[in-house]
Amino acid sequence: MPYLVKQRHRAPAVTAPVVPDSSLPRVCVIGGGSSGLAAAKALYTAGVPFDCFEKGTTVGGNWVLDNPNGQSACYETLEINTSCPRMAFSDFPMPEHYPAYARHDQVADYFNAYVDHFGFRDRITFSTTVTEVTPTADDKWRVRTSDADGDTVIEYDAVLVANGHHWDPRWPEPAYPGTFEGEQIHAHDYRSSSQLAGRDVVVVGSGNSALDISVEAGRIARSAHLSQRRGQWVLRKFLLGRPADQVALPGWLPWWVTAARLRLAAVTSGSVAKLGLPQPDHKPGQSHPVQSEGIRDALRSGRVQPHPGISRLDRQHVEFADGTRVPADLIVWATGYNVTFPFLAPSLVAADDNDLPLWKRTVHPDLPGLYFIGLLQPIGAVMPLAEAQSRWIVEQLIGRYVAPPRDEVRRQMLADHERNRRQFYSSARHTMEVDFDYYLWDLRREQRRGARRATRTSDARGVASAPVAR
Repeated sequence: MPYLVKQRHRAPAVTAPVVPDSSLPRVCVIGGGSSGLAAAKALYTAGVPFDCFEKGTTVGGNWVLDNPNGQSACYETLEINTSCPRMAFSDFPMPEHYPAYARHDQVADYFNAYVDHFGFRDRITFSTTVTEVTPTADDKWRVRTSDADGDTVIEYDAVLVANGHHWDPRWPEPAYPGTFEGEQIHAHDYRSSSQLAGRDVVVVGSGNSALDISVEAGRIARSAHLSQRRGQWVLRKFLLGRPADQVALPGWLPWWVTAARLRLAAVTSGSVAKLGLPQPDHKPGQSHPVQSEGIRDALRSGRVQPHPGISRLDRQHVEFADGTRVPADLIVWATGYNVTFPFLAPSLVAADDNDLPLWKRTVHPDLPGLYFIGLLQPIGAVMPLAEAQSRWIVEQLIGRYVAPPRDEVRRQMLADHERNRRQFYSSARHTMEVDFDYYLWDLRREQRRGARRATRTSDARGVASAPVAR
């Protein structure tokens, strides 16, 4: 069944308090954003003892405008690019009165309601930063945290990393030649159109944020320019009168069907290359989808001027690869993010140009007990996938799932990584790409296989085949 259908039931009554089972492994969750909340809820309802540490004072992560944790890239016009039913957690639908694509404040309210509905807010420690995570000699993990009262060190059986991957700005490297006397900001620092008002703005990038900021600049800036080195297929959010991601056939579908749907969306949306942006040199489906309802009108009206990549900066001007030159006093670099883990030693885990192969985008085969939640870029929303990852991890923690041998884990990991590399063009943007529906199907299949391995393991030990805690 497609994920959308599973969203149509109403949420159950508020969950009764769950008492942690001290015989189960003790777990640390890093982050109180959407992925950390999915992990915390799965652990809480299963009775697994855990601590969740959030750097800021509220839940919601990237969806909280001016989040006190300083890591949110949220801006005033931000709304989801995945429709509400496809973004919501499976057992907690978004309110029926929400629009097809919710605003950032509605998403933040949804996450707060999710926490309160399942009753685990008191399990989240706010205003606390995880500063160091190190393995111990006895296969545990030592976690150092810092708050207003100082540092604390606690040992855990497992650590679930959910610190997000849209908070460490990625700037052009190497920097463009020349000097610039105006202001330069990364899209991570953009909050509202007031930063653009009355200015000569150049936005650099081809993702969703770049298009959103360009549309706002076209509305309020003195002049607005959009620079792209590489073209993208820009899809509309609605297809055949419905949210585009809800126009799909039921059940699991192979990747070529998903790619065909994206090609249909690209054709019906119309080519932005006809409006002056670069012609994409890849097929629809070979890059992460970009969506915008406003960029075509902004380009067509001339409010936003399209340009190729930058060749150099010249004090109060920007020169482009085609020789054109425009005045500028603000450059907005919408050039993506680095994947970093400031609490993990680079010798332990390092993403080489954002490339960090993981089994099912969750498990590092050489680091048992360390799991990554939401460290993927789906053709769809992260939240349902983070939920599925969290449930899978909980099954392992409580003894209902047994992983295959490490060599098989590594083999599968490399095979999946290579398949994704073939499906998407090579860039730091696509190192974590997955197909939403296939990922959920594949993870459910692995859970069933692991459950059978757990039963065989229990039977071979001469104990009851019922689930056991490790």
